Amino acid sequence: MAVYALTGFSLVSLLSFGYLSWDWMKPSLVADVATDPMEKSLPPAFARPPHIIFILTDDQGYHDVGYHGSDIQTPTLDRLAAEGVKLENYYIQPICTPSRSQLITGRYQIHTGLQHSIIRPRQPNCLPLDQVTLPQKLQEAGYSTHMVGKWHLGFYKKECLPTRRGFDTFLGSLTGNVDYYTYDNCDGPGVCGYDLHEGEDVAWDQSGKYSTFLYAQRVSKILASHSPKEPIFIYVAFQAVHTPLQSPKEYIYRYRSMGNVARRKYAAMVTCMDEAVKNITWALRKYGYYDNSVIVFSTDNGGQTFSGGSNWPLRGRKGTYWEGGVRGIGFVHSPLIKRKRRTSWALVHITDWYPTLVSLARGNLSNVPGLDGYNVWPAISEGKESPRTEILHNIDPLYNHAKYGSLEDGFGIWNTAVQASIRVGEWKLLTGDPGYSDWIPPQTLTNFPGSWWNLERLTDGLRKSVWLFNITADPYERYDLSDRRPDVVRTLLMRLVHYNRTAIPVRYPAENPRAHPDFNGGAWGPWASEDDAEEWEGGGEPLKSRNKKKKCKICKLRSFFRKLNTRLMSNRI
Repeated sequence: MAVYALTGFSLVSLLSFGYLSWDWMKPSLVADVATDPMEKSLPPAFARPPHIIFILTDDQGYHDVGYHGSDIQTPTLDRLAAEGVKLENYYIQPICTPSRSQLITGRYQIHTGLQHSIIRPRQPNCLPLDQVTLPQKLQEAGYSTHMVGKWHLGFYKKECLPTRRGFDTFLGSLTGNVDYYTYDNCDGPGVCGYDLHEGEDVAWDQSGKYSTFLYAQRVSKILASHSPKEPIFIYVAFQAVHTPLQSPKEYIYRYRSMGNVARRKYAAMVTCMDEAVKNITWALRKYGYYDNSVIVFSTDNGGQTFSGGSNWPLRGRKGTYWEGGVRGIGFVHSPLIKRKRRTSWALVHITDWYPTLVSLARGNLSNVPGLDGYNVWPAISEGKESPRTEILHNIDPLYNHAKYGSLEDGFGIWNTAVQASIRVGEWKLLTGDPGYSDWIPPQTLTNFPGSWWNLERLTDGLRKSVWLFNITADPYERYDLSDRRPDVVRTLLMRLVHYNRTAIPVRYPAENPRAHPDFNGGAWGPWASEDDAEEWEGGGEPLKSRNKKKKCKICKLRSFFRKLNTRLMSNRI
């Protein structure tokens, strides 16, 4: 009771004293830098297709960049954003795989079958092979395509790998999180393996190198070996700043005054990543790419407050459909932008990069119908209105149904127990269980290091399954208008019904013991044969094997791992 009273008092006090009234329209906290002298001698815009560098960071919170008022130092990101266009009405997905799949395909999760959770290491699942990917379209347009960093779109068979999905080269990890130095990843007790790959081979020789540095160095090598006369696309998916919280000591020392240890390590990782971006932009200039380049920076989801991240002043965190989970840090930096040094409030979603970048590359979009993304380059470069007016954040039929939701609460047209969220114009609707819902200011990370769980449980007990916000007037989601505007609720529920009719079945198959790294030389990697792939087609439970002997082996393996996990767990207890 004492904890609840304390956290309640803290939140009310913050509201009362105006800590949640941050001015979203004020200029950048970082002064604009002088015009780069190189811009005076730029070639005619789009004289040839631009070089495209897409930088994606992992679990970086909305508050955790200098120009959003953070106490974390990000001078490179601040400068690039100040000289380009800041996207302050930019949306991503609340967790890893969904954001990456929507970036690569230009389609909502409901249209790829990946609307539930993430792709886990032992699942026979990956980005559907019938999807034409962004790098494949850029290859068609004559681009050299390269990926560096975290894939997390499945790898159970070779056809799922980055080099089979449109990338000429790949250096990075296939799973969701690895050690920054050893590249080990454990998917449960005793299920551990090495996960750093060069192309389709295991990169054992790179162990010991800090991934943020390794990836930036690889980008520089790619640029050094390529001709700036030929268009290039590099997708840099940093592992940073996802857990585990690891950083070189010299970066941690900068934040030694931070009282919260997790926040201190996290801040060090963000600053280290910022310097890696600096090295990449320096390489673009050194090797002659910069004048004809487009740099896109994006986060993949909201920050994880349990691990030092902050989404202040937004509500919620990673894994939730509150703004703190789905509103991202985003900006575009390019000498080719017509109206630079400004903040854009055009509505942009991560699916929009697919058609936008393919259009910039002069690629052909006519043979990829049904995209959910829009070409937003005119909105970014010229300040025109965004063609996007709504965003389906998601519909997840498998997520735990809300206890108090019902079809009756959804006007007989939608079961409000189902987790879903949509934005139409200035309105945002959430149904089901959107996830932990409180506001966690950066001060809390120090003052209440052990009470984040309690802070986030503050509103967990509300008997609700429908929320409605005017997100333009109330970006912090403080004022639920669902009871006052049932007409708007019904309209947005109808949009959910519309989208749900277009959804394909969820692809979330059971884990398979054959994926264990011990059967793959100690590393995570493809493990299914072509025959196996046919058995799991459709994304459900593995179908009965045509080979009874093979099925028997699988049964023995399952039994073995059940016994092994039982022993490990008993030893831990």
